[in-house]
Amino acid sequence: MVGISGLGGSGLDIDSIVTALVNADSAPKTAQLSRLETATTSKFSALGTLKGALSEFQTALAGLNDIKLFENRTASSSNTSSVTATATKNALPGSYSVVVNSLATSSKVASATVASTFESGAGEETFSVQLGSSGAVTEVKIAAGSDLASTRDQLNAALKEQGISANIVNNPSTGESRLVFSSTTTGAGNDIIVSGTGNLSALDADGTQALNSTDPASAGFITQSADAEFSIDGLVLHSKTNTVTDAIPEVTLSLAAVTEAGKTATVKVGQDTSGVTANIKKFVDAYNTLITTSNELTRVVSVGEGKEPVVGGLVGDATVRNLLSSVRNELVNPADQTGIRTLSDMGITTQKDGTLAIDDDKLKTALTDNFDSVGTFFTGDTGITGRLDSKVDGFVKNGGVLEQRMDGLQSTLTDIDNQKEDLNRRIESLQTRLYKQFNAMESLVTQLNQTSDRLTQSLEALPGFVKKDK
Repeated sequence: MVGISGLGGSGLDIDSIVTALVNADSAPKTAQLSRLETATTSKFSALGTLKGALSEFQTALAGLNDIKLFENRTASSSNTSSVTATATKNALPGSYSVVVNSLATSSKVASATVASTFESGAGEETFSVQLGSSGAVTEVKIAAGSDLASTRDQLNAALKEQGISANIVNNPSTGESRLVFSSTTTGAGNDIIVSGTGNLSALDADGTQALNSTDPASAGFITQSADAEFSIDGLVLHSKTNTVTDAIPEVTLSLAAVTEAGKTATVKVGQDTSGVTANIKKFVDAYNTLITTSNELTRVVSVGEGKEPVVGGLVGDATVRNLLSSVRNELVNPADQTGIRTLSDMGITTQKDGTLAIDDDKLKTALTDNFDSVGTFFTGDTGITGRLDSKVDGFVKNGGVLEQRMDGLQSTLTDIDNQKEDLNRRIESLQTRLYKQFNAMESLVTQLNQTSDRLTQSLEALPGFVKKDK
Protein backbone atom coordinates (compact mmCIF):
# COMPACT_ATOMS: atom_id res chain seq x y z
CA MET A 1 0.00 0.00 0.00
CA VAL A 2 1.27 3.48 -0.87
CA GLY A 3 1.70 5.76 2.18
CA ILE A 4 1.32 9.52 2.51
CA SER A 5 3.83 11.27 0.30
CA GLY A 6 6.09 13.66 2.23
CA LEU A 7 5.43 15.04 5.72
CA GLY A 8 1.80 15.62 6.73
CA GLY A 9 0.22 17.73 9.41
CA SER A 10 1.87 15.70 12.13
CA GLY A 11 5.32 16.33 10.75
CA LEU A 12 6.08 12.57 10.80
CA ASP A 13 7.76 10.64 7.92
CA ILE A 14 5.19 7.84 7.82
CA ASP A 15 6.82 5.89 4.98
CA SER A 16 10.09 5.60 6.87
CA ILE A 17 8.32 4.66 10.10
CA VAL A 18 6.22 1.92 8.43
CA THR A 19 9.24 0.53 6.56
CA ALA A 20 11.25 0.33 9.78
CA LEU A 21 8.42 -1.38 11.66
CA VAL A 22 7.83 -3.90 8.84
CA ASN A 23 11.53 -4.70 8.53
CA ALA A 24 11.87 -5.16 12.28
CA ASP A 25 8.99 -7.62 12.24
CA SER A 26 10.06 -9.62 9.14
CA ALA A 27 13.87 -9.62 9.44
CA PRO A 28 14.26 -12.52 11.92
CA LYS A 29 11.99 -14.87 9.96
CA THR A 30 13.49 -13.82 6.62
CA ALA A 31 17.01 -14.47 7.90
CA GLN A 32 15.97 -17.83 9.34
CA LEU A 33 14.39 -18.96 6.05
CA SER A 34 17.39 -17.71 4.08
CA ARG A 35 19.82 -19.68 6.26
CA LEU A 36 17.68 -22.81 6.02
CA GLU A 37 17.32 -22.49 2.24
CA THR A 38 21.07 -22.01 1.76
CA ALA A 39 21.92 -25.00 3.95
CA THR A 40 19.27 -27.23 2.35
CA THR A 41 20.25 -26.28 -1.21
CA SER A 42 23.92 -26.88 -0.42
CA LYS A 43 23.19 -30.32 1.02
CA PHE A 44 20.86 -31.23 -1.89
CA SER A 45 23.55 -30.26 -4.42
CA ALA A 46 26.21 -32.15 -2.46
CA LEU A 47 24.12 -35.33 -2.38
CA GLY A 48 23.56 -35.05 -6.14
CA THR A 49 27.31 -34.72 -6.69
CA LEU A 50 27.98 -37.72 -4.46
CA LYS A 51 25.32 -39.78 -6.28
CA GLY A 52 26.94 -38.94 -9.63
CA ALA A 53 30.36 -40.11 -8.40
CA LEU A 54 28.80 -43.31 -7.03
CA SER A 55 27.03 -43.97 -10.33
CA GLU A 56 30.32 -43.66 -12.23
CA PHE A 57 31.97 -46.00 -9.74
CA GLN A 58 29.16 -48.52 -10.11
CA THR A 59 29.49 -48.37 -13.92
CA ALA A 60 33.23 -49.07 -13.64
CA LEU A 61 32.47 -52.03 -11.33
CA ALA A 62 30.04 -53.48 -13.87
CA GLY A 63 32.60 -53.14 -16.65
CA LEU A 64 35.19 -55.08 -14.64
CA ASN A 65 32.74 -57.66 -13.28
CA ASP A 66 32.33 -59.34 -16.66
CA ILE A 67 33.78 -62.82 -17.14
CA LYS A 68 33.77 -62.29 -20.91
CA LEU A 69 36.45 -59.64 -20.42
CA PHE A 70 38.77 -62.35 -19.12
CA GLU A 71 37.75 -64.82 -21.84
CA ASN A 72 38.82 -62.56 -24.69
CA ARG A 73 41.91 -63.60 -26.60
CA THR A 74 44.18 -61.50 -28.76
CA ALA A 75 45.98 -62.58 -31.91
CA SER A 76 48.69 -60.35 -33.34
CA SER A 77 50.92 -60.60 -36.41
CA SER A 78 54.38 -59.14 -36.86
CA ASN A 79 53.73 -58.81 -40.61
CA THR A 80 50.18 -57.59 -41.12
CA SER A 81 50.76 -56.88 -44.83
CA SER A 82 51.15 -60.64 -45.31
CA VAL A 83 48.85 -62.20 -42.70
CA THR A 84 46.51 -61.07 -39.89
CA ALA A 85 44.85 -63.16 -37.22
CA THR A 86 41.90 -63.27 -34.81
CA ALA A 87 41.15 -65.70 -31.98
CA THR A 88 38.09 -66.89 -30.05
CA LYS A 89 37.91 -67.17 -26.27
CA ASN A 90 38.81 -70.88 -26.50
CA ALA A 91 42.11 -70.34 -28.32
CA LEU A 92 45.20 -71.52 -26.48
CA PRO A 93 48.09 -69.11 -26.01
CA GLY A 94 50.98 -69.71 -28.36
CA SER A 95 53.40 -68.29 -30.94
CA TYR A 96 53.52 -69.43 -34.58
CA SER A 97 55.81 -68.70 -37.54
CA VAL A 98 53.74 -68.21 -40.70
CA VAL A 99 54.98 -67.96 -44.31
CA VAL A 100 52.60 -67.32 -47.24
CA ASN A 101 53.89 -68.95 -50.46
CA SER A 102 50.88 -68.26 -52.68
CA LEU A 103 47.32 -66.98 -52.30
CA ALA A 104 44.15 -68.81 -53.22
CA THR A 105 42.85 -67.58 -56.59
CA SER A 106 39.55 -67.72 -58.44
CA SER A 107 38.84 -68.42 -62.08
CA LYS A 108 38.43 -65.94 -64.94
CA VAL A 109 37.39 -67.00 -68.47
CA ALA A 110 37.26 -64.81 -71.58
CA SER A 111 35.11 -65.32 -74.64
CA ALA A 112 36.46 -65.03 -78.17
CA THR A 113 36.74 -61.49 -79.53
CA VAL A 114 33.71 -59.91 -81.21
CA ALA A 115 33.16 -56.68 -83.12
CA SER A 116 31.63 -53.65 -81.48
CA THR A 117 28.54 -54.18 -83.66
CA PHE A 118 27.95 -57.65 -82.18
CA GLU A 119 24.39 -58.96 -81.91
CA SER A 120 23.24 -62.41 -80.89
CA GLY A 121 21.59 -64.61 -83.49
CA ALA A 122 18.08 -64.40 -84.77
CA GLY A 123 17.07 -67.28 -82.56
CA GLU A 124 17.31 -67.62 -78.79
CA GLU A 125 20.80 -68.72 -77.71
CA THR A 126 21.72 -70.70 -74.60
CA PHE A 127 24.84 -70.58 -72.41
CA SER A 128 25.61 -73.38 -69.95
CA VAL A 129 27.75 -72.16 -67.02
CA GLN A 130 29.07 -74.17 -64.09
CA LEU A 131 31.71 -73.86 -61.39
CA GLY A 132 34.01 -76.88 -61.46
CA SER A 133 33.38 -80.10 -63.35
CA SER A 134 30.99 -81.36 -60.66
CA GLY A 135 29.21 -78.04 -60.07
CA ALA A 136 25.57 -77.39 -60.87
CA VAL A 137 24.93 -76.23 -64.44
CA THR A 138 23.04 -72.99 -64.98
CA GLU A 139 21.51 -72.48 -68.40
CA VAL A 140 21.13 -68.88 -69.49
CA LYS A 141 18.92 -68.08 -72.47
CA ILE A 142 19.94 -64.95 -74.39
CA ALA A 143 17.21 -63.08 -76.25
CA ALA A 144 17.60 -62.83 -80.04
CA GLY A 145 19.30 -59.69 -81.30
CA SER A 146 20.92 -58.83 -77.95
CA ASP A 147 24.02 -56.63 -78.09
CA LEU A 148 27.05 -57.38 -75.90
CA ALA A 149 25.90 -55.17 -73.00
CA SER A 150 22.44 -56.75 -72.97
CA THR A 151 24.00 -60.20 -73.11
CA ARG A 152 26.19 -59.33 -70.11
CA ASP A 153 23.19 -58.11 -68.10
CA GLN A 154 21.17 -61.24 -68.84
CA LEU A 155 24.08 -63.45 -67.78
CA ASN A 156 24.62 -61.51 -64.53
CA ALA A 157 20.96 -61.73 -63.57
CA ALA A 158 21.03 -65.51 -63.97
CA LEU A 159 24.47 -66.22 -62.44
CA LYS A 160 24.54 -63.97 -59.33
CA GLU A 161 23.49 -66.80 -57.00
CA GLN A 162 26.53 -68.83 -58.13
CA GLY A 163 28.95 -66.02 -57.37
CA ILE A 164 29.79 -65.68 -61.08
CA SER A 165 29.63 -62.37 -62.92
CA ALA A 166 30.26 -61.21 -66.48
CA ASN A 167 31.79 -57.98 -67.69
CA ILE A 168 33.02 -56.46 -70.96
CA VAL A 169 36.66 -55.71 -71.75
CA ASN A 170 37.28 -53.51 -74.83
CA ASN A 171 40.40 -53.25 -76.99
CA PRO A 172 40.76 -49.54 -77.86
CA SER A 173 43.15 -50.22 -80.77
CA THR A 174 40.83 -52.61 -82.67
CA GLY A 175 37.39 -51.77 -81.27
CA GLU A 176 36.88 -55.45 -80.52
CA SER A 177 35.52 -56.72 -77.20
CA ARG A 178 35.48 -59.80 -75.03
CA LEU A 179 33.04 -61.03 -72.45
CA VAL A 180 34.92 -62.00 -69.27
CA PHE A 181 33.42 -64.36 -66.66
CA SER A 182 34.73 -64.00 -63.06
CA SER A 183 34.12 -66.09 -59.95
CA THR A 184 34.32 -65.17 -56.28
CA THR A 185 35.04 -68.79 -55.31
CA THR A 186 38.72 -69.57 -54.80
CA GLY A 187 40.52 -72.92 -54.61
CA ALA A 188 41.61 -75.61 -57.01
CA GLY A 189 38.80 -77.35 -58.91
CA ASN A 190 36.57 -74.28 -58.97
CA ASP A 191 37.22 -73.18 -62.56
CA ILE A 192 34.43 -71.57 -64.55
CA ILE A 193 33.23 -73.84 -67.38
CA VAL A 194 31.21 -72.19 -70.16
CA SER A 195 29.65 -73.90 -73.16
CA GLY A 196 27.20 -72.84 -75.83
CA THR A 197 26.77 -72.00 -79.49
CA GLY A 198 25.92 -68.89 -81.43
CA ASN A 199 27.47 -65.62 -82.54
CA LEU A 200 29.15 -65.24 -79.10
CA SER A 201 30.90 -68.48 -78.18
CA ALA A 202 33.44 -69.46 -75.58
CA LEU A 203 34.13 -72.59 -77.59
CA ASP A 204 36.61 -73.70 -80.19
CA ALA A 205 35.39 -75.00 -83.50
CA ASP A 206 35.36 -78.55 -82.19
CA GLY A 207 33.01 -77.58 -79.36
CA THR A 208 35.50 -77.79 -76.50
CA GLN A 209 36.59 -74.88 -74.32
CA ALA A 210 39.98 -73.41 -75.26
CA LEU A 211 42.02 -73.53 -72.04
CA ASN A 212 45.51 -72.82 -73.35
CA SER A 213 44.95 -71.20 -76.70
CA THR A 214 47.84 -69.25 -78.22
CA ASP A 215 45.48 -67.39 -80.49
CA PRO A 216 44.52 -64.13 -78.74
CA ALA A 217 41.22 -64.11 -80.60
CA SER A 218 40.24 -67.47 -79.09
CA ALA A 219 38.42 -68.13 -75.85
CA GLY A 220 40.32 -69.33 -72.80
CA PHE A 221 41.33 -68.92 -69.17
CA ILE A 222 42.74 -65.62 -67.98
CA THR A 223 43.40 -67.18 -64.56
CA GLN A 224 42.62 -70.59 -63.13
CA SER A 225 41.53 -71.30 -59.61
CA ALA A 226 44.18 -72.50 -57.18
CA ASP A 227 44.63 -73.24 -53.48
CA ALA A 228 46.60 -71.02 -51.14
CA GLU A 229 49.92 -72.47 -50.00
CA PHE A 230 51.40 -71.44 -46.67
CA SER A 231 53.40 -72.90 -43.82
CA ILE A 232 53.06 -72.82 -40.04
CA ASP A 233 56.26 -73.50 -38.15
CA GLY A 234 57.69 -75.06 -41.31
CA LEU A 235 54.73 -77.35 -42.04
CA VAL A 236 53.45 -76.72 -45.60
CA LEU A 237 49.66 -76.45 -45.74
CA HIS A 238 47.00 -75.64 -48.35
CA SER A 239 43.63 -73.86 -48.20
CA LYS A 240 40.92 -73.29 -50.79
CA THR A 241 40.38 -69.77 -49.39
CA ASN A 242 42.61 -67.03 -48.06
CA THR A 243 40.69 -67.10 -44.78
CA VAL A 244 42.09 -70.08 -42.90
CA THR A 245 40.01 -71.28 -39.94
CA ASP A 246 41.18 -74.87 -39.43
CA ALA A 247 44.96 -74.70 -39.26
CA ILE A 248 45.19 -73.50 -35.62
CA PRO A 249 42.17 -74.36 -33.42
CA GLU A 250 39.99 -71.31 -32.61
CA VAL A 251 42.34 -69.02 -34.60
CA THR A 252 41.51 -67.48 -37.98
CA LEU A 253 44.37 -66.51 -40.32
CA SER A 254 43.68 -64.01 -43.09
CA LEU A 255 46.25 -64.37 -45.87
CA ALA A 256 46.81 -61.03 -47.61
CA ALA A 257 50.01 -61.30 -49.67
CA VAL A 258 52.95 -63.58 -50.42
CA THR A 259 55.55 -63.24 -47.69
CA GLU A 260 58.73 -61.52 -48.80
CA ALA A 261 62.03 -63.25 -48.16
CA GLY A 262 63.17 -62.67 -44.60
CA LYS A 263 59.80 -61.27 -43.46
CA THR A 264 58.25 -64.31 -41.82
CA ALA A 265 55.13 -63.39 -39.85
CA THR A 266 55.08 -64.28 -36.17
CA VAL A 267 51.50 -64.79 -34.98
CA LYS A 268 51.03 -64.62 -31.21
CA VAL A 269 47.86 -65.75 -29.43
CA GLY A 270 47.29 -64.78 -25.80
CA GLN A 271 44.95 -63.34 -23.19
CA ASP A 272 43.55 -59.86 -23.75
CA THR A 273 45.62 -58.20 -21.03
CA SER A 274 45.25 -54.75 -22.58
CA GLY A 275 41.46 -54.85 -22.31
CA VAL A 276 41.62 -56.01 -18.69
CA THR A 277 44.23 -53.36 -17.85
CA ALA A 278 42.04 -50.61 -19.31
CA ASN A 279 39.04 -51.70 -17.21
CA ILE A 280 41.13 -51.97 -14.04
CA LYS A 281 42.34 -48.41 -14.60
CA LYS A 282 38.74 -47.24 -15.11
CA PHE A 283 37.87 -48.88 -11.78
CA VAL A 284 40.76 -47.14 -10.00
CA ASP A 285 39.97 -43.77 -11.62
CA ALA A 286 36.28 -44.02 -10.65
CA TYR A 287 37.19 -44.94 -7.06
CA ASN A 288 39.61 -42.02 -6.85
CA THR A 289 36.92 -39.68 -8.16
CA LEU A 290 34.57 -40.96 -5.44
CA ILE A 291 37.17 -40.38 -2.70
CA THR A 292 38.14 -36.93 -4.02
CA THR A 293 34.50 -35.90 -4.30
CA SER A 294 33.61 -37.10 -0.80
CA ASN A 295 36.68 -35.33 0.63
CA GLU A 296 35.60 -32.05 -0.96
CA LEU A 297 32.02 -32.43 0.26
CA THR A 298 33.09 -33.06 3.88
CA ARG A 299 35.96 -30.55 4.05
CA VAL A 300 36.15 -27.45 6.26
CA VAL A 301 38.56 -24.85 4.85
CA SER A 302 39.77 -21.88 6.92
CA VAL A 303 39.86 -18.66 4.89
CA GLY A 304 41.52 -16.36 7.38
CA GLU A 305 41.24 -15.00 10.90
CA GLY A 306 37.86 -13.55 11.75
CA LYS A 307 36.20 -15.03 8.66
CA GLU A 308 33.70 -17.85 8.44
CA PRO A 309 35.33 -21.09 7.15
CA VAL A 310 34.22 -22.62 3.84
CA VAL A 311 32.23 -25.70 4.76
CA GLY A 312 31.41 -28.62 2.43
CA GLY A 313 27.78 -29.56 1.95
CA LEU A 314 28.11 -32.88 3.78
CA VAL A 315 30.39 -32.03 6.71
CA GLY A 316 29.82 -34.53 9.52
CA ASP A 317 27.30 -36.46 7.42
CA ALA A 318 26.79 -40.02 8.70
CA THR A 319 25.76 -41.28 5.26
CA VAL A 320 29.15 -40.48 3.77
CA ARG A 321 30.99 -42.01 6.70
CA ASN A 322 29.02 -45.25 6.54
CA LEU A 323 29.37 -45.51 2.77
CA LEU A 324 33.13 -44.95 2.66
CA SER A 325 33.72 -47.21 5.64
CA SER A 326 31.93 -50.15 3.99
CA VAL A 327 33.70 -49.59 0.66
CA ARG A 328 37.16 -49.36 2.25
CA ASN A 329 36.55 -52.52 4.27
CA GLU A 330 35.80 -54.46 1.09
CA LEU A 331 38.91 -53.10 -0.63
CA VAL A 332 41.20 -54.69 1.96
CA ASN A 333 39.17 -57.88 2.43
CA PRO A 334 41.34 -60.70 0.95
CA ALA A 335 39.85 -63.15 -1.55
CA ASP A 336 39.59 -66.81 -0.58
CA GLN A 337 41.79 -68.12 -3.40
CA THR A 338 45.40 -68.73 -4.35
CA GLY A 339 47.46 -66.38 -6.50
CA ILE A 340 45.85 -62.95 -6.42
CA ARG A 341 44.17 -62.32 -3.05
CA THR A 342 44.35 -58.52 -2.60
CA LEU A 343 44.64 -55.42 -4.73
CA SER A 344 48.21 -54.96 -3.54
CA ASP A 345 49.11 -58.28 -5.18
CA MET A 346 48.50 -56.47 -8.47
CA GLY A 347 50.37 -53.33 -7.49
CA ILE A 348 47.25 -51.35 -6.51
CA THR A 349 47.84 -49.59 -3.16
CA THR A 350 46.15 -46.90 -1.05
CA GLN A 351 47.78 -43.47 -0.78
CA LYS A 352 47.76 -41.06 2.19
CA ASP A 353 44.78 -39.15 0.80
CA GLY A 354 42.74 -42.36 0.48
CA THR A 355 43.03 -42.68 -3.29
CA LEU A 356 44.48 -45.68 -5.12
CA ALA A 357 47.67 -45.81 -7.20
CA ILE A 358 48.78 -48.47 -9.71
CA ASP A 359 52.26 -49.90 -10.14
CA ASP A 360 52.07 -50.62 -13.89
CA ASP A 361 54.96 -53.09 -13.89
CA LYS A 362 53.53 -55.11 -11.03
CA LEU A 363 50.08 -55.12 -12.64
CA LYS A 364 51.55 -56.33 -15.94
CA THR A 365 53.40 -59.13 -14.13
CA ALA A 366 50.22 -60.19 -12.31
CA LEU A 367 48.26 -60.36 -15.56
CA THR A 368 51.02 -62.29 -17.28
CA ASP A 369 51.61 -64.82 -14.50
CA ASN A 370 48.15 -65.05 -12.86
CA PHE A 371 45.63 -63.98 -15.51
CA ASP A 372 42.92 -66.46 -14.46
CA SER A 373 43.42 -65.61 -10.78
CA VAL A 374 42.97 -61.91 -11.55
CA GLY A 375 39.71 -62.80 -13.28
CA THR A 376 38.29 -64.73 -10.32
CA PHE A 377 39.45 -61.97 -7.94
CA PHE A 378 37.36 -59.36 -9.73
CA THR A 379 34.37 -61.25 -11.14
CA GLY A 380 31.44 -63.25 -9.82
CA ASP A 381 29.24 -62.88 -6.74
CA THR A 382 32.24 -63.35 -4.42
CA GLY A 383 34.59 -61.16 -6.50
CA ILE A 384 35.59 -57.76 -5.20
CA THR A 385 33.56 -55.85 -7.81
CA GLY A 386 30.38 -57.73 -6.90
CA ARG A 387 30.95 -57.14 -3.18
CA LEU A 388 31.64 -53.45 -3.72
CA ASP A 389 28.54 -53.11 -5.90
CA SER A 390 26.39 -54.58 -3.12
CA LYS A 391 27.72 -51.90 -0.75
CA VAL A 392 27.09 -49.06 -3.21
CA ASP A 393 23.80 -50.13 -4.77
CA GLY A 394 21.67 -49.44 -1.70
CA PHE A 395 22.79 -45.81 -1.77
CA VAL A 396 22.55 -45.08 -5.49
CA LYS A 397 19.60 -47.16 -6.77
CA ASN A 398 16.13 -45.73 -7.42
CA GLY A 399 14.46 -45.31 -4.05
CA GLY A 400 17.80 -45.78 -2.30
CA VAL A 401 19.30 -43.87 0.60
CA LEU A 402 20.50 -40.87 -1.41
CA GLU A 403 17.29 -40.50 -3.40
CA GLN A 404 15.18 -40.64 -0.24
CA ARG A 405 17.31 -37.97 1.40
CA MET A 406 17.18 -35.76 -1.69
CA ASP A 407 13.40 -36.15 -1.82
CA GLY A 408 13.24 -35.05 1.83
CA LEU A 409 15.41 -32.01 1.11
CA GLN A 410 13.27 -31.14 -1.89
CA SER A 411 10.21 -31.22 0.37
CA THR A 412 12.03 -28.86 2.77
CA LEU A 413 12.76 -26.43 -0.09
CA THR A 414 9.12 -26.55 -1.13
CA ASP A 415 8.07 -25.84 2.47
CA ILE A 416 10.50 -22.90 2.61
CA ASP A 417 8.89 -21.44 -0.52
CA ASN A 418 5.46 -21.81 1.11
CA GLN A 419 6.70 -20.10 4.29
CA LYS A 420 8.11 -17.25 2.22
CA GLU A 421 4.74 -16.76 0.55
CA ASP A 422 3.00 -16.80 3.95
CA LEU A 423 5.53 -14.29 5.31
CA ASN A 424 5.02 -11.99 2.33
CA ARG A 425 1.26 -12.08 2.82
CA ARG A 426 1.62 -11.34 6.55
CA ILE A 427 4.05 -8.49 5.91
CA GLU A 428 1.75 -7.04 3.29
CA SER A 429 -1.15 -7.23 5.75
CA LEU A 430 0.97 -5.60 8.50
CA GLN A 431 2.07 -2.85 6.13
CA THR A 432 -1.54 -2.17 5.10
CA ARG A 433 -2.68 -2.02 8.72
CA LEU A 434 0.15 0.33 9.78
CA TYR A 435 -0.49 2.71 6.89
CA LYS A 436 -4.18 2.71 7.72
CA GLN A 437 -3.49 3.58 11.36
CA PHE A 438 -0.91 6.28 10.58
CA ASN A 439 -3.09 7.78 7.86
CA ALA A 440 -6.02 7.93 10.29
CA MET A 441 -3.78 9.63 12.83
CA GLU A 442 -2.53 12.08 10.19
CA SER A 443 -6.09 12.88 9.19
CA LEU A 444 -7.05 13.51 12.83
CA VAL A 445 -4.05 15.76 13.45
CA THR A 446 -4.89 17.72 10.30
CA GLN A 447 -8.50 18.20 11.50
CA LEU A 448 -7.33 19.32 14.94
CA ASN A 449 -4.91 21.81 13.40
CA GLN A 450 -7.70 23.20 11.24
CA THR A 451 -10.02 23.54 14.28
CA SER A 452 -7.27 25.29 16.21
CA ASP A 453 -6.73 27.74 13.36
CA ARG A 454 -10.44 28.57 13.19
CA LEU A 455 -10.66 29.14 16.98
CA THR A 456 -7.65 31.40 16.86
CA GLN A 457 -9.20 33.46 14.06
CA SER A 458 -12.51 33.76 15.96
CA LEU A 459 -10.83 34.93 19.15
CA GLU A 460 -8.79 37.47 17.29
CA ALA A 461 -12.03 38.96 15.91
CA LEU A 462 -13.55 39.63 19.40
CA PRO A 463 -13.63 43.30 20.66
CA GLY A 464 -10.80 44.17 23.02
CA PHE A 465 -8.61 41.22 21.80
CA VAL A 466 -5.04 42.27 21.88
CA LYS A 467 -2.86 40.48 19.40
CA LYS A 468 0.48 39.65 20.81
CA ASP A 469 3.54 39.98 18.71
CA LYS A 470 5.13 36.78 17.89
